[in-house]
Amino acid sequence: MKFSRALARFALAIVLTYLGLLAVTFFIGRVIPVDPVLAVVGDHAPESVVVRVREEMGLNKPLYVQFGIYVSKVLHGDFGTSVLTSNPVLQDIKRAFPATFELATLGILIGASIGVPLGVWAAVRRGGLVDQVVRVMGLIGYSVPIFWLGLMALVLFYARLDWVAGPGRMDVSYEYVFTPTTGILLLDTAMQGQWEAFRNVFAHLILPASLLGYFSLAYISRMTRSFMLGELSQEYVVAARAKGLSEARIIWRHALRNAMVPLVTVITLSYAGLLEGSVLTETVFAWPGLGLYITNSLQNADMNAVLGGTIVVGSVFIGLNLLSDWLYRTLDPRTRAR
Repeated sequence: MKFSRALARFALAIVLTYLGLLAVTFFIGRVIPVDPVLAVVGDHAPESVVVRVREEMGLNKPLYVQFGIYVSKVLHGDFGTSVLTSNPVLQDIKRAFPATFELATLGILIGASIGVPLGVWAAVRRGGLVDQVVRVMGLIGYSVPIFWLGLMALVLFYARLDWVAGPGRMDVSYEYVFTPTTGILLLDTAMQGQWEAFRNVFAHLILPASLLGYFSLAYISRMTRSFMLGELSQEYVVAARAKGLSEARIIWRHALRNAMVPLVTVITLSYAGLLEGSVLTETVFAWPGLGLYITNSLQNADMNAVLGGTIVVGSVFIGLNLLSDWLYRTLDPRTRAR
């Protein structure tokens, strides 16, 4: 009985959250001073054409009717047609999202794999050199604009040192060497054994991914340090030391294991932030992902594409929030008992 109630509450929360997301995107589309009809037919179309297209799009109906039509279309995967590309918006999103997914995934792997050990080390050596470095890194990560850091990284590592490839996902000469099946180019090139193309894709990917990884690292290391300081002051750590357990075992097997419960939520939400917030990075590096797609659509008043991309980003964020909640309950037995 308790499980059924919990499942019902969980399902209701998802439905209400998603309806809220749809409501926000719908009313944003109506508040923004861009007429979707004029975006389709042009500013100089005859009035009769404007009226006809407005009726065809259902924009002459009351708002609550328009919202019902909007929700119905979205639930059927119909985000409308992009004015900029003349393709269905969902088709454009399917093409652009794997690039963002690849970039954000490598970014969070870099951020978590370096940020967690740094945070642990900073907590263990509180007040030491590593602790000061972690604090400075966090300060820079929070205060320096990511687009400025991206431009400086391109000037240094691409233009001056020539350590990495330039903007874009790969050189033009490799576009027809392999067949993009998943849209994740590192995976596609590796599966097809095209290692020269793999290296070229990686050379383009590593700099923007490292930039995103640094910003997630700054947050993850800071939160890891905070969680570890709390755990290292607990009584079970004192008892473990009194029993003669090694310091390494106390830190990595006991304290970090308990700190990982809230830390998993931090990492998951950081990943969601990279998936939704890499707009500036994609713009600086001409990365053909969802962020660049939404930016170009917004600059061209392509509201179907903007709202469709916003819904996808919001859905991903909702999904990762639910995943972090599930992981939290799985790792912490106290929450399962409630």
